[in-house]
Amino acid sequence: MNTVQEIERAIDALTPDQREQLYVWLDEHYFQAGDMQLKTAIEAGRFDDRIARALADDKAGKTEPL
Repeated sequence: MNTVQEIERAIDALTPDQREQLYVWLDEHYFQAGDMQLKTAIEAGRFDDRIARALADDKAGKTEPL
């Protein structure tokens, strides 16, 4: 048996609460592919123009509260 199979069996043995704790831990410690793409795009400044436009619209009173 390899380590992946052991992990799979261990996960199957978890209670729902323990499984939820595991999901939270994984989400905090490992980026998903989409998360990494978003992080890269933000760091590259690909959203800067949209953010500036949104802030200008808000300052001009063109927005509504959620």
